[in-house]
Amino acid sequence: MAIYEYLTEPLTDFSKQENKEAYLKALKKIESTLGKTYPLIVGGEEVFEGRTQASINPALTEQVVGMIHQADIPMGERAMQAALKAFESWKKVKPETRADVLFKTAAIVRRRKHEFSAMMTYEAGKSWVEADADTAEAIDFLEYYGRQMLILNRVDDVILSRRNIERNEYKYIPLGVGAVIPPWNFPLAITCGMASAAIVTGNTVLLKPASNTQVIAYMLVEAFMEAGLPKGVLNFVPGKGSEVGDYIVKHPKTRFISFTGSKEVGMNIYQEAAIVRPGQIWLKRVIAEMGGKDAILVDNDCDIELAAESIVKSAFGFQGQKCSACSRAIIHQDVYDEIVKLVEVKTKALSIGNPVDGSIYMGPVIDKSAFKKINEYIEIGKTEGRLIAGGTSDGSLGYFIQPTVFADLKPFSRLMQEEIFGPVLAICKVASFDEALEVGNNTEFGLTGAVISNNRFNLEKAREDFHVGNLYLNRKCTGAIVGYQPFGGFNMSGTDSKAGGPDYLQLHMQGKSISEAL
Repeated sequence: MAIYEYLTEPLTDFSKQENKEAYLKALKKIESTLGKTYPLIVGGEEVFEGRTQASINPALTEQVVGMIHQADIPMGERAMQAALKAFESWKKVKPETRADVLFKTAAIVRRRKHEFSAMMTYEAGKSWVEADADTAEAIDFLEYYGRQMLILNRVDDVILSRRNIERNEYKYIPLGVGAVIPPWNFPLAITCGMASAAIVTGNTVLLKPASNTQVIAYMLVEAFMEAGLPKGVLNFVPGKGSEVGDYIVKHPKTRFISFTGSKEVGMNIYQEAAIVRPGQIWLKRVIAEMGGKDAILVDNDCDIELAAESIVKSAFGFQGQKCSACSRAIIHQDVYDEIVKLVEVKTKALSIGNPVDGSIYMGPVIDKSAFKKINEYIEIGKTEGRLIAGGTSDGSLGYFIQPTVFADLKPFSRLMQEEIFGPVLAICKVASFDEALEVGNNTEFGLTGAVISNNRFNLEKAREDFHVGNLYLNRKCTGAIVGYQPFGGFNMSGTDSKAGGPDYLQLHMQGKSISEAL
C-alpha cells in the first residue's frame, strides 16, 4: 500500500549557500547550451526538417535560448499517424507499467531539478523561486497522477455480481489520440501535468507547446523518452497555433483536446471541437482552463498586514503572469486607506531585473506583444483610477514593467473587468462585505479568489457565495498544490476540469460496463 502515499516535492531553500551554488551551476550549464537547435520528435524519431523559430530570453532579447524546428501541416499528419499507431499497443499496456513511466520521469526531473528551473529562468523570465516551484509542481503531477492511475486500476478490478445469474464488471479505457496545448506561463508544470495525465491513462499525445517556451517542453519530452516511454506515445510538434495547432484540433482522429491558455483561443478550440468532421465517429472532449480576473476581498475585521502581503504576493509573483494572480483587490472602506498605503509600500519595495540574479523578485514579461498590451492597459488605468505605484516600463534590454497599482477604481471599469495578464493591480473600495462579494462575482471569469477576514460568518458566506473554482481563506490566491488544491475554474475560466484532483484522470478515459451470463 505504500506506493499510494503521495507527498509533495519540497521547495528549494535558497537561503542555504549550497542551494545557491547548485542553482548558479545549473545556470552556467544552461548558458552553455544557448543557441542550440532542437528537433521535432515524431514517432520517437528526431526530425530536423522545415523552418526554425528562435526562442528569445525575455530579460535579454538579444540572447537566443534555442532554435526549434517547426511542424507544418504535413508533419502534423505524420505525427497523427505515429500517435494512432502507438495507441494500438499503448492502450493495452498495464496501468501499473504506465504509472512506472511517470515515476521514472519524476526521478529524472528530480535529479536535474535545477537544470529544468534554470532553463525557465532563461526562457520564461522566471525568478529562482518561481522556476523552482514550477519544477516541483511538475514532479508533483507525475507522482500524483501515477498514484491516481493505480487507485483507478483497483476500481477496475472490482466485480459486481448477481449471484448465480451474471458477473458484472466496470472498467476505464483510454480515449485515443489527444492534442495537448499548454501555456507558456507554467511551461514545465502545466505541460507536464497535461501530458502525463493523457499518457498514464493509456492515450497517445500530440504536444504543441506554447511558442515562447518550446525548449523547456523539449527537455520534458526528453525526460519521458529517457524513462522508457515507447515511440509515438508522445510526439513533439511545435509550430504556429493557426497552422499545426488548428490542424490537430480539427483533425477527425483527434479524440480530445487538453488546453490551457487565453479565453479567446480556448473558445475557438471549444467551437471547433464541437464540429463533427468527415471520418469522425465520436464527439471530441475538451478539457480547458482559460484564465481569470481574480480578486482578493478584504473585510473590515481582518489582519491588515496579512491582507497587504497576500495582495502584493498574489498580484506580482511571476510578474502577474499567472491565471490565478490577484488582479483586483476589493477592500472594505473601514480599512481601505490603511491597506492601500501598505500595498503601495510593499509594491515599491519589490526588486525587478534579470532573474539570473537570485536576489530579483520580478523579471520581465514574456514577449513584445505582452509588453505592448500591458502598457496600453497602464495608460487606460491612468484615466480610470489613481496611480500609486509603478506605471513605467523599460524595453531597452528586455520586457520589463514596474509593478503597477491603481486605486479608487469603479467596479465596472476596464481594469476591474478585463484580463491583463501582467503586473497591474486594480483596487476598489466597497461599503460592506456583501458588496465585496457582489463586486468579486461581477466578471465573466471564476477561477480563483481569496478572502481576508476574522469574521467567521463572512468566511462561511464566501464559501457559499464567492463563485470561483479555487477559494482561499486568509491567504494568497496563487500557489495551488497538486493533490491538495485541485485547480480549475467556473464560467469563462474553463471547464472546471480540476487539474491535480482525484477526478482529473477520468476526463481522459471512458467507462465500459461488461456483463457475462453465468
